[in-house]
Amino acid sequence: MRIGILGAGNMADALGAQWVRAGHEVWVGGRDEGRAAVLAGRIGAVGHGSLRAAAEFGDGAVLNALPYAAGIGVVGGLEGALRGRVVVDCGNPVGAGFALLTEGGPSAAERLAAAAPGARVVKAFNLCHESVWRLAPPVFDGRRLAVPVCGDDEAALGVVRELVRDIGCVPYDAGGLGRAGLVEATAALLIGLWVGAGVDAQAMVPPVGQVGHG
Repeated sequence: MRIGILGAGNMADALGAQWVRAGHEVWVGGRDEGRAAVLAGRIGAVGHGSLRAAAEFGDGAVLNALPYAAGIGVVGGLEGALRGRVVVDCGNPVGAGFALLTEGGPSAAERLAAAAPGARVVKAFNLCHESVWRLAPPVFDGRRLAVPVCGDDEAALGVVRELVRDIGCVPYDAGGLGRAGLVEATAALLIGLWVGAGVDAQAMVPPVGQVGHG
Protein backbone atom coordinates (compact mmCIF):
# COMPACT_ATOMS: atom_id res chain seq x y z
CA MET A 1 0.00 0.00 0.00
CA ARG A 2 1.19 3.54 -0.73
CA ILE A 3 0.90 5.67 2.41
CA GLY A 4 1.50 9.41 2.53
CA ILE A 5 2.26 10.94 5.91
CA LEU A 6 1.45 14.56 6.69
CA GLY A 7 3.92 15.61 9.36
CA ALA A 8 7.37 14.60 10.55
CA GLY A 9 6.92 14.37 14.31
CA ASN A 10 6.84 11.48 16.75
CA MET A 11 3.58 9.89 15.59
CA ALA A 12 4.71 10.06 11.97
CA ASP A 13 7.96 8.41 13.03
CA ALA A 14 6.37 5.64 15.11
CA LEU A 15 3.56 4.63 12.77
CA GLY A 16 5.53 5.22 9.59
CA ALA A 17 8.34 2.93 10.77
CA GLN A 18 5.85 0.19 11.61
CA TRP A 19 4.21 0.38 8.19
CA VAL A 20 7.55 0.32 6.40
CA ARG A 21 8.43 -2.85 8.33
CA ALA A 22 5.06 -4.29 7.25
CA GLY A 23 6.05 -3.81 3.62
CA HIS A 24 4.16 -0.63 2.73
CA GLU A 25 5.60 2.20 0.65
CA VAL A 26 5.68 5.34 2.81
CA TRP A 27 6.24 8.94 1.74
CA VAL A 28 6.90 11.62 4.38
CA GLY A 29 5.70 15.17 3.79
CA GLY A 30 6.44 17.99 6.18
CA ARG A 31 6.00 21.69 6.71
CA ASP A 32 9.78 21.56 7.24
CA GLU A 33 10.98 19.46 4.29
CA GLY A 34 14.44 19.09 5.82
CA ARG A 35 12.92 17.44 8.87
CA ALA A 36 10.81 15.24 6.59
CA ALA A 37 13.98 14.13 4.79
CA VAL A 38 15.65 13.14 8.07
CA LEU A 39 12.61 11.14 9.16
CA ALA A 40 12.26 9.44 5.77
CA GLY A 41 15.87 8.31 5.93
CA ARG A 42 15.49 7.01 9.46
CA ILE A 43 12.40 4.87 8.82
CA GLY A 44 13.25 3.76 5.28
CA ALA A 45 10.52 5.69 3.48
CA VAL A 46 10.55 5.66 -0.31
CA GLY A 47 10.41 9.45 -0.53
CA HIS A 48 9.99 12.78 1.18
CA GLY A 49 9.05 16.33 0.34
CA SER A 50 6.11 18.64 0.64
CA LEU A 51 2.79 17.97 2.33
CA ARG A 52 1.09 18.09 -1.06
CA ALA A 53 3.49 15.48 -2.45
CA ALA A 54 2.66 13.18 0.46
CA ALA A 55 -1.09 13.64 -0.08
CA GLU A 56 -0.73 12.90 -3.79
CA PHE A 57 1.40 9.83 -3.12
CA GLY A 58 -0.95 8.26 -0.59
CA ASP A 59 -3.46 6.55 -2.86
CA GLY A 60 -3.72 3.77 -0.27
CA ALA A 61 -3.99 6.00 2.78
CA VAL A 62 -2.84 9.36 4.12
CA LEU A 63 -1.95 9.77 7.79
CA ASN A 64 -2.64 13.18 9.29
CA ALA A 65 0.07 13.37 11.94
CA LEU A 66 0.08 17.16 12.21
CA PRO A 67 -0.74 19.00 15.46
CA TYR A 68 -4.43 19.80 15.88
CA ALA A 69 -3.78 23.54 15.61
CA ALA A 70 -2.23 23.13 12.15
CA GLY A 71 -3.90 20.06 10.70
CA ILE A 72 -7.28 21.42 9.71
CA GLY A 73 -5.82 24.36 7.80
CA VAL A 74 -3.29 22.17 6.02
CA VAL A 75 -5.86 19.54 5.09
CA GLY A 76 -8.23 22.22 3.82
CA GLY A 77 -5.47 23.52 1.56
CA LEU A 78 -4.93 20.00 0.20
CA GLU A 79 -8.62 19.34 -0.46
CA GLY A 80 -8.09 18.57 -4.14
CA ALA A 81 -5.17 16.21 -3.55
CA LEU A 82 -7.07 14.41 -0.81
CA ARG A 83 -10.28 13.89 -2.76
CA GLY A 84 -11.18 10.20 -2.55
CA ARG A 85 -8.24 9.45 -0.24
CA VAL A 86 -8.51 7.53 3.04
CA VAL A 87 -7.31 10.06 5.63
CA VAL A 88 -6.38 8.61 9.02
CA ASP A 89 -6.55 11.15 11.83
CA CYS A 90 -4.45 10.17 14.85
CA GLY A 91 -4.37 13.54 16.59
CA ASN A 92 -5.81 14.75 19.86
CA PRO A 93 -7.28 18.22 20.44
CA VAL A 94 -5.90 18.45 23.98
CA GLY A 95 -4.69 21.74 25.40
CA ALA A 96 -3.36 23.20 28.62
CA GLY A 97 -4.57 21.44 31.73
CA PHE A 98 -5.48 18.43 29.55
CA ALA A 99 -8.59 20.27 28.37
CA LEU A 100 -10.50 19.03 25.34
CA LEU A 101 -10.24 21.90 22.85
CA THR A 102 -13.27 20.70 20.88
CA GLU A 103 -15.63 20.38 23.85
CA GLY A 104 -19.20 20.84 22.64
CA GLY A 105 -18.25 19.54 19.20
CA PRO A 106 -17.69 18.97 16.42
CA SER A 107 -14.74 16.65 16.96
CA ALA A 108 -11.31 17.24 15.46
CA ALA A 109 -11.90 14.39 13.01
CA GLU A 110 -15.24 15.87 11.91
CA ARG A 111 -13.62 19.27 11.42
CA LEU A 112 -10.96 17.61 9.31
CA ALA A 113 -13.66 15.96 7.20
CA ALA A 114 -15.44 19.30 6.78
CA ALA A 115 -12.19 20.93 5.64
CA ALA A 116 -11.70 18.28 2.93
CA PRO A 117 -15.20 16.99 2.16
CA GLY A 118 -13.98 14.73 -0.62
CA ALA A 119 -11.69 12.79 1.73
CA ARG A 120 -12.76 9.65 3.59
CA VAL A 121 -11.71 10.42 7.17
CA VAL A 122 -11.20 7.71 9.77
CA LYS A 123 -10.25 8.29 13.41
CA ALA A 124 -7.67 5.86 14.80
CA PHE A 125 -4.38 5.54 16.72
CA ASN A 126 -5.06 8.48 19.07
CA LEU A 127 -5.38 6.77 22.45
CA CYS A 128 -1.72 5.91 23.08
CA HIS A 129 1.58 7.72 23.42
CA GLU A 130 3.90 7.43 20.44
CA SER A 131 6.19 5.13 22.44
CA VAL A 132 3.47 2.46 22.44
CA TRP A 133 3.25 2.51 18.64
CA ARG A 134 6.98 1.80 18.46
CA LEU A 135 6.55 -1.59 20.13
CA ALA A 136 6.67 -4.52 17.74
CA PRO A 137 4.06 -5.63 18.45
CA PRO A 138 2.21 -3.69 21.20
CA VAL A 139 1.30 -6.57 23.53
CA PHE A 140 0.57 -6.18 27.25
CA ASP A 141 0.13 -9.13 29.63
CA GLY A 142 -0.20 -11.40 26.62
CA ARG A 143 -3.00 -9.32 25.08
CA ARG A 144 -2.63 -7.41 21.83
CA LEU A 145 -3.47 -3.72 22.04
CA ALA A 146 -6.93 -2.80 20.71
CA VAL A 147 -7.41 0.28 18.54
CA PRO A 148 -10.87 1.90 18.26
CA VAL A 149 -11.65 2.97 14.71
CA CYS A 150 -14.40 5.47 13.75
CA GLY A 151 -15.56 6.25 10.23
CA ASP A 152 -18.50 6.37 7.84
CA ASP A 153 -17.00 4.73 4.74
CA GLU A 154 -16.80 0.93 4.96
CA ALA A 155 -14.04 0.62 2.37
CA ALA A 156 -11.96 3.23 4.20
CA LEU A 157 -12.56 1.45 7.49
CA GLY A 158 -11.31 -1.76 5.87
CA VAL A 159 -8.07 -0.05 4.88
CA VAL A 160 -7.51 1.29 8.39
CA ARG A 161 -8.32 -2.07 10.00
CA GLU A 162 -5.57 -3.54 7.80
CA LEU A 163 -3.12 -0.87 8.95
CA VAL A 164 -4.02 -1.60 12.58
CA ARG A 165 -3.42 -5.32 12.11
CA ASP A 166 -0.14 -4.63 10.30
CA ILE A 167 1.38 -3.26 13.50
CA GLY A 168 0.16 -6.21 15.55
CA CYS A 169 -2.96 -4.62 17.04
CA VAL A 170 -6.67 -5.49 16.98
CA PRO A 171 -9.13 -3.03 15.38
CA TYR A 172 -12.31 -2.33 17.33
CA ASP A 173 -15.23 -0.85 15.42
CA ALA A 174 -16.24 2.19 17.46
CA GLY A 175 -18.99 3.53 15.19
CA GLY A 176 -19.28 6.31 12.66
CA LEU A 177 -17.23 9.47 12.49
CA GLY A 178 -19.83 11.13 14.70
CA ARG A 179 -18.45 9.06 17.58
CA ALA A 180 -14.88 10.26 17.06
CA GLY A 181 -15.53 12.95 19.66
CA LEU A 182 -16.04 10.24 22.28
CA VAL A 183 -12.68 8.70 21.42
CA GLU A 184 -10.98 12.11 21.53
CA ALA A 185 -12.60 12.91 24.88
CA THR A 186 -11.43 9.54 26.19
CA ALA A 187 -7.89 10.44 25.12
CA ALA A 188 -8.09 13.76 26.98
CA LEU A 189 -9.24 11.92 30.12
CA LEU A 190 -6.58 9.22 29.87
CA ILE A 191 -3.75 11.65 29.14
CA GLY A 192 -4.78 13.70 32.15
CA LEU A 193 -4.74 10.61 34.36
CA TRP A 194 -1.56 9.04 32.98
CA VAL A 195 0.51 12.18 32.58
CA GLY A 196 -1.17 14.66 34.91
CA ALA A 197 -1.94 12.42 37.88
CA GLY A 198 0.50 9.60 37.23
CA VAL A 199 -2.08 6.88 37.86
CA ASP A 200 -2.89 3.60 36.12
CA ALA A 201 -5.96 4.53 34.09
CA GLN A 202 -6.34 0.95 32.87
CA ALA A 203 -7.38 -0.03 36.39
CA MET A 204 -10.72 1.78 35.81
CA VAL A 205 -11.98 -0.94 33.46
CA PRO A 206 -12.88 -4.40 34.88
CA PRO A 207 -12.44 -7.58 32.81
CA VAL A 208 -15.34 -8.29 30.44
CA GLY A 209 -16.42 -11.42 32.28
CA GLN A 210 -16.90 -9.43 35.48
CA VAL A 211 -19.03 -6.65 34.01
CA GLY A 212 -22.66 -6.68 35.09
CA HIS A 213 -25.58 -5.84 32.84
CA GLY A 214 -28.07 -4.54 35.39
